[in-house]
Amino acid sequence: MEKKKILIVEDDCILQKALQEFLVEEGFEIFCALDGEEGVKMGKEKTPDLILLDIILPRKDGFEVLKELKSYEKTKKIPVVLLTNLGSLNDIEKAIALGATTYLIKADYKLEEVSRKIKEILGIH
Repeated sequence: MEKKKILIVEDDCILQKALQEFLVEEGFEIFCALDGEEGVKMGKEKTPDLILLDIILPRKDGFEVLKELKSYEKTKKIPVVLLTNLGSLNDIEKAIALGATTYLIKADYKLEEVSRKIKEILGIH
């Protein structure tokens, strides 16, 4: 079976590495970007099966990245999971309005739970 591709757009190197290592162990192919501009570029180039996206990012925030990827034909149907520390209702509503599939607060989810959510969205059992 072909590995599902995940793009992680996260500027926290420690969290990015932890997510990457865990998701590789879970059988995913992982690509990483450290800022919003790189995230948009990699999303267009790699056309992953799912994108894990932080909101607070250098060079372009997660909302801008989400908006840009959802307006581009090749990437508009890719599920985007926002994984962030911002948890206000306004942020959540804004993310969903821009096309995010779901919204996870980093402090509330362990790596296993993030992986479970990804599998649920991708229909992997």
